[in-house]
Amino acid sequence: MPAPALIFDLDGTLADTAPDLLGATNAVLAARDRPELDLTSLRHMVGFGARALILQAMEASGAPVTEEDLPPLVEIFLSHYRDHIADGSLLFPGVTETLTALKGQGARLGVLTNKPQELTDLLLPQLDLHGLFAAVYGAGRKGYTKPDPRIFHDVTSDVGGGPAVMIGDSITDLNTARAAGVPCILVSYGFTPVPARDLGGDAVIDDFRELPQALRDLKLI
Repeated sequence: MPAPALIFDLDGTLADTAPDLLGATNAVLAARDRPELDLTSLRHMVGFGARALILQAMEASGAPVTEEDLPPLVEIFLSHYRDHIADGSLLFPGVTETLTALKGQGARLGVLTNKPQELTDLLLPQLDLHGLFAAVYGAGRKGYTKPDPRIFHDVTSDVGGGPAVMIGDSITDLNTARAAGVPCILVSYGFTPVPARDLGGDAVIDDFRELPQALRDLKLI
């Protein structure tokens, strides 16, 4: 059986980045004299990129803003996040051991996230993950992002091709997989307003350490 290409979302799948995303979001809100968000509210807003996160946060904190208002707010967000990118972010339990074991068995690993490429490249070494992946794709690396299937095919090609699967936590990851014509494994603990079990993935796991069995069930390893 050919070694599979395992393509992972980052935020909410490999790492709980919500505390640091919350800090950056609240920096934006403070700059506009808006009340802060709490962690529970933020977790349902993550996964669609910084601009979408800011738009949702501004609307939730009082009143929406227009696209024209966004550029300075995005700069506040990015500046704060760069400086605090891993203050509170942690890998979910079992991530390092599971990825290391799968790679040792021949699986080819890649990251596909809508986090900006610059920030993805900053974060992965802080989480001691950078050396595990054959390819890392963040927003801005190409002119398109998830759920466009081209970005999935790009990262899969870069890790060596072959049978592939998307592993994520949200409707964006599921839509990416469906558009690319590949299976999707969802984690139930991630950042999504709709429970993962209601999204219709090919498998749902409650703990990252369950991933190898899900891959076996889908006949990918």
